[in-house]
Amino acid sequence: MTPQPNPVATFLQEAEDLLEEIEQTALALDGQADDPEAVNRLFRAFHTIKGSGAMFGFDEVAAFTHHLETALDRVRDGVLPFSQELTEMILAAGDHIKTLLGSPHGQLAGEAGERIVAALAALSGGVPDPSALHAGAAAREKQDGGTEVNWNIGFHPNPELMVNGTNPAWLLDELRALGPCRVKAHTEAVPPLGEIRPDHCYLWWEIELRTAAGRDAISDVFIFVQDGSRLEITVAPGESLPVAGVSRPETVRAPGSAPTPRREHGADSTVRVPSEKLDRLVNLVGELVINQSRLTQAASRAGSSELAAPIEEIERLVAELRDSVLGIRMMPIGRTFSRFKRLVHDLSAELDKEIDLVTEGAETELDKTVLDQLGDPLVHLIRNSIDHGIEPPEERERAGKPRRGTIRLSAVHAGSSVVVSIADDGRGLDSAAIRAQAIEKQLLAADAALPEKEIFNLIFLPGFSTAKQVTAVSGRGVGMDVVRRQVEALRGAVSVGSARGRGATVSLTLPLTLAIIDGLLVEVAGDSFILPMSIVTENVELHGAQRRGRNGRNVIAVRGELVPYIDLRETFAIPGGRPEVEKVVIVRHGEARVGIVVDRVAGTHQTVIQSLGRFYRKIEVASGATIMGDGSVALILDATRLIQFADRRCRASIAASPAPPPEAAWKETIQ
Repeated sequence: MTPQPNPVATFLQEAEDLLEEIEQTALALDGQADDPEAVNRLFRAFHTIKGSGAMFGFDEVAAFTHHLETALDRVRDGVLPFSQELTEMILAAGDHIKTLLGSPHGQLAGEAGERIVAALAALSGGVPDPSALHAGAAAREKQDGGTEVNWNIGFHPNPELMVNGTNPAWLLDELRALGPCRVKAHTEAVPPLGEIRPDHCYLWWEIELRTAAGRDAISDVFIFVQDGSRLEITVAPGESLPVAGVSRPETVRAPGSAPTPRREHGADSTVRVPSEKLDRLVNLVGELVINQSRLTQAASRAGSSELAAPIEEIERLVAELRDSVLGIRMMPIGRTFSRFKRLVHDLSAELDKEIDLVTEGAETELDKTVLDQLGDPLVHLIRNSIDHGIEPPEERERAGKPRRGTIRLSAVHAGSSVVVSIADDGRGLDSAAIRAQAIEKQLLAADAALPEKEIFNLIFLPGFSTAKQVTAVSGRGVGMDVVRRQVEALRGAVSVGSARGRGATVSLTLPLTLAIIDGLLVEVAGDSFILPMSIVTENVELHGAQRRGRNGRNVIAVRGELVPYIDLRETFAIPGGRPEVEKVVIVRHGEARVGIVVDRVAGTHQTVIQSLGRFYRKIEVASGATIMGDGSVALILDATRLIQFADRRCRASIAASPAPPPEAAWKETIQ
């Protein structure tokens, strides 16, 4: 039997989404109430958390959230202005609710909650009542004077109520907590026994409730199950409401109405799936791809014409299935971007700076695995831009810049990769200061001649920092080297550019996925290697006469341009004679092009990436391996690290010999 979803876990997930929506909406308002719909979104989000929290036993959460709802209600009525101070209170309240949700059923009100309630009361011109934080749902919602009223409630639930993880008995128990009630179940819609679906609800209920709680408290009991349900709340005949009780009109929910946004089972028919299940599905598709490759090779060896058509069809179906499954794991980067608005807001206030965060390309999609590991590098880069890049407002004015600095976070597709850029309009990088610091730390020889781009890359060395003092934000020399390591662990690359006084840009080039890629299969002396197709631009031939004509210089002319190349046979010390005509695979390396010389290009290959394991973790030139159709293993080459490896070999050869070796010419050309 399929396990039923845990309703408390569902509530916690929805609460997390709602809190993120609250944070982003509050930051977008920025203390200005010129968007009434945004204020309404805040109110609805807090209202949903309050009602659902009370339903699932998070009474402290419901009690605390009630004060936010009250303050926003005053904003909607035009009594309370939406100020910057209220924005800070809403952000602090969201943090406090996260803390409450992380404790056992929210039993952790504490001083933080009382301070926020007191501040909200001061903004509203009222007197805070800290004891309200610990009161139950019924006590919170009593009418002025505690007058009890008889209510008639009709509840026609969505037939799929229980499929969605809700038990109607919980709703009735919640109503009984508000006061004495009589419940009548209507069974006329129950079908014959043979037609009953055990996970569907065919009953509806009439409830007579006597309570001092208001209409909102009754409606809140059902707030988590409103989609597709009908709820009728009326005052019993002969009853009258106190003045405070008629502040809201009678609420009637029609079937299918959804005043409260749902994150699950909503109109867009989205379904939450644990990431572990998706990972398992991707692994199974990977195994299918490997076995399809084996089947293709076996059919090729058999030479049977009858197998050709079905094998081709299997290849098509497997490729379509692969793309579909990987597409499920693709997520827009916008949600990751939006989380940094709070970081910029808090740090700019802490450092007395005025900074705007602008995001572009939020719809750009990346594999969830890549996104999950992208957060820390982006945090380091944004913190550095805030602390080191953007100047204080007074300094910006003296330099003829606007007081408010700008950090631009963007994402764009580039072939089968995504380039994420963090740009600021601050001071920019000081190449002289970077060079001096590198020499002082003995990371660079005093007489070394480096182009500006390579000087900028020194900031990624461990322990490097040009900060004049250590702050709570940065300056300890930890961060930029972590960025490079984490990005390279994702098989990505980092580049930096800057203009003194105009700002700096750090670009992260990342693969779309870490599971299955399209690769180019190449061979050297019978050994197979894979190059990601995303970096391959073209293949050209290299004849023996061309080698001899260059006097051993490792460069080849491609349409009038000299392109340096790395000889894979020499780099890996592979024995055996080379063919008269070799292949040069041209790959992109930053803004340059570099060739990789191999014996043969076998063609494209669906590559299932497998990790090398801890025994081979020092093989830096390979990002993984894949299993071929015949059971052999092919290394997946990391072109960036391969070029870096060849670079170090050239530097070592130059240092050991007064005359530079011929193979070092590729480095001279790429520079």
